[in-house]
Amino acid sequence: MSNAASNVRNSSPAKTLAITNAHVLPIEGEPFDGTVLVVDGKIASLGGSVDIPADAEILDAQGQWLLPGFIDAHVHLGMHPEGEVGSTADVNEMTDPIMAAVRAIDAVDPFDPGFDDALAGGITSVNVNPGSGNPVGGQAVAMHTHGRYIEEMVLRSPSGLKSALGENPKRVYGEKKQTPSTRLGTAMVIRKAFIDAQNYMAKADENAKDPRMEALAMVLRREIPWRQHCHRADDVATAMRLADEFGYELVIDHGTEAHVLADVLAERGIPVLIGPLFTTKSKVELRGRSLANPGKLAAAGVEISIITDHPVIPINFLVHQCTLAIKEGLDRDVALRSITIHPAKVLGLAHRIGSITEGKDADLVLWSGDPLDVMQRALQVWIGGRQVYRYDAESRQGVVEPR
Repeated sequence: MSNAASNVRNSSPAKTLAITNAHVLPIEGEPFDGTVLVVDGKIASLGGSVDIPADAEILDAQGQWLLPGFIDAHVHLGMHPEGEVGSTADVNEMTDPIMAAVRAIDAVDPFDPGFDDALAGGITSVNVNPGSGNPVGGQAVAMHTHGRYIEEMVLRSPSGLKSALGENPKRVYGEKKQTPSTRLGTAMVIRKAFIDAQNYMAKADENAKDPRMEALAMVLRREIPWRQHCHRADDVATAMRLADEFGYELVIDHGTEAHVLADVLAERGIPVLIGPLFTTKSKVELRGRSLANPGKLAAAGVEISIITDHPVIPINFLVHQCTLAIKEGLDRDVALRSITIHPAKVLGLAHRIGSITEGKDADLVLWSGDPLDVMQRALQVWIGGRQVYRYDAESRQGVVEPR
């Protein structure tokens, strides 16, 4: 498993930055009016009164809101550009049901326009997943949303192994007249893959590496989570059953009907990445989709993250999904945690991102006001203390700094 840091351009800028007179929502800790000091790309100190070095660049926020960069823990940025299909879509390698060896990092185009949209929406980190056409779809990558090439953007790779239950693998392989063509066939294929991996691990032959088995072994050793695509409540139950059989760390992705089993998920400490929430009920699995579901899960004690599944929902609408979920019962503080510290935990990156805390990366966004108000916008974005985006009021356009 690799946990590569961002390139020096993003993580260690030479200057010291003091953002003063800001209304700061640190996420972990109480809001305050004051200063956040950034030194060498890290948050050095914060509070109502902070000693500012003489050589610091000072930005007077004039009462505007400063938050950590948002995190979308389930997207297909760079792998599935909006409006493009066929040879330009690299999200699914559907030539074999078990594609544990493929890696999202090998297919992400950092110049996908969606990355600029992410910055405009205050999103500084994402988790890019392979698609859901296979029972085992491949390895995800957690990364920043600005950079020239992926090595200077990656935060963790792999950040999980994608798997899919439900209609998608049924349809893909059913149309090919091969296994799996049913839900029971999909579960069987996943079981067999893990049993094969257990046998592979038992042999421990250093001279005969199998990239598929190595990836599954990381899951079995709980080095990375199993990212389980599922919508229906019965598929959520199957996901938990498989996790019990093989003992891995389970994360539920989508979880359209996860609220039906909210008490069970909460008792077991299984997080749910819920979304996208703006879609129509375009397939049978989405009949239970509702903006009230995040609030139901959170009220039961499930740790939720809200996701866009970009390009299914444009990534810059992430925070707007939170606003509408609040309207339907989700607690406001939980909503903000669902796009900051909660996904940071799921990605194994809470020590670096997800809150404005001393020692963490200076991934910061200055908003014109409360980001949960749809009339407010991200004005400036920093990743690792380096400004990467600003809003130009005169042209009414965002300006992304050179990569």
